[in-house]
Amino acid sequence: MHLPAIPDGVRLLGLCGAPGVGKSSVAAALAARDGAIVVPMDGFHLPQAELVRRGLRDRMGAPETFDAEGYAALLGRVRRREETVWAPGFDRVVEEPVPGRIEVPAAANLVVTEGNYLLLDEPRWLEVRAELDAVWHLVTGEALRLERLVARHVEFGKSPEEAQAWVTRVDEPNARLVEAAAERADTVVDLAAWDGMR
Repeated sequence: MHLPAIPDGVRLLGLCGAPGVGKSSVAAALAARDGAIVVPMDGFHLPQAELVRRGLRDRMGAPETFDAEGYAALLGRVRRREETVWAPGFDRVVEEPVPGRIEVPAAANLVVTEGNYLLLDEPRWLEVRAELDAVWHLVTGEALRLERLVARHVEFGKSPEEAQAWVTRVDEPNARLVEAAAERADTVVDLAAWDGMR
């Protein structure tokens, strides 16, 4: 299976889907195939100290733990093509956003952003959606998605037991929110048969 072609007229493409579905892998594939610049939503995680201050550290990854307004504002700057924009990245080892990690030139022809909540029907996330030309909702087999998700948490420092507990307590409620909004997607892409997953 090949990923769909980018439709004519689409410069800002959003990829959404439940945690572990493969958003980052699809974004990397589009970067390689189509020369896209990838701006992950993860760069807009609130810093750890702010999550602690707000009592949200144990819910990191939920919609309220992101700066959605800042994310929408940055995408708006990218859309206007008036300047080079420096987007934040995310360091999974220390679980912190990294300011200014990703250069997005004004001349960039395709910018792909990936994150869980691009289709949520909430005012601040609707501001994000308004900056995107199209959004693909990604799906795959649930067993594979959960296996990859647990493995990712283990890779970045959790024990297998801690990883499974986090997936059950935090990631899966978030996944249900994401799937409930899938009907708003422009295209649904089933990755079950895609051989590009890393």
